[in-house]
Amino acid sequence: PSLLNQSLGGHPGLAATGFPPGQVVAPGTTHLGDGNALQAQSDLITAYNDAALRPVDQTGPADLVGQTLQAGTYAATAKGPLLLSGNVTLDGAGDPTSVFIFQTDSSLTTGSASSITLINGAQACNIFWQVGSSATLGTGSSFVGNILALTSISVLTNVTVQGRALARNGAVTLDSDTFTAPSCDLTPIPTTTTTPPASTTAPGDTTNGGADTGTGATVVTVPGAGGTGTGTGTGTGTGTGFGNDLTLPRTGGTSTVTLIVALAVMVAGAGALTIARRHPASEHSHI
Repeated sequence: PSLLNQSLGGHPGLAATGFPPGQVVAPGTTHLGDGNALQAQSDLITAYNDAALRPVDQTGPADLVGQTLQAGTYAATAKGPLLLSGNVTLDGAGDPTSVFIFQTDSSLTTGSASSITLINGAQACNIFWQVGSSATLGTGSSFVGNILALTSISVLTNVTVQGRALARNGAVTLDSDTFTAPSCDLTPIPTTTTTPPASTTAPGDTTNGGADTGTGATVVTVPGAGGTGTGTGTGTGTGTGFGNDLTLPRTGGTSTVTLIVALAVMVAGAGALTIARRHPASEHSHI
């Protein structure tokens, strides 16, 4: 039987075949055909469309094996099928908010014993696989990220998934698999503000490394580099707290779309499976 520490459910289905003996453990809960499931289905559609419409940063071979990739949006030629026959490494380059999006208008297939390695701050919560048909995860493989599939997802025997399996129109089929929540580090990236040095040679004559002028004062304001100088100055910054929300950050922008979608897993024959757990509306919704 499969073990899930995230939520299980579907809409409009009212049954999840195989649970039990499959287990949903805290903090996961089960929602079948209820309002939470319906909202999660709507969120999934939004997430899928967002991921599918992102501009592709790099087009490469269908098989991702052997590559080390940094943040960006990836696809095979003509957004054809994606494969993973061995290991691929995703490199966060020291930025825990690095986002990886993989697009295909067709299928995603991972081989037996294939794996995904995260290094330098890359996090499972920021990895998205937009699949235009169905996904299959091979026997004994280790998968990382959130699958957003238009049709269905098949997770073969003894697969470990750090992430979510979300299917819009079909079933998510499991066979003695283990799912764990894709946790995110909320620690902000350390920043350093450097103030250009200033020296006063005489009242009104100031030299420094910034773009400021002296006007008869022996103490002058030196703007900082993107922060605050010794007197005045401005700086801007953006950040996103991910928690357990399913979030597709705006790479290179200043806004995010936060989508309340959690793990949706089910077995064949149970109807459309697209759900997640959602806190009451009075709370900030986390998965």
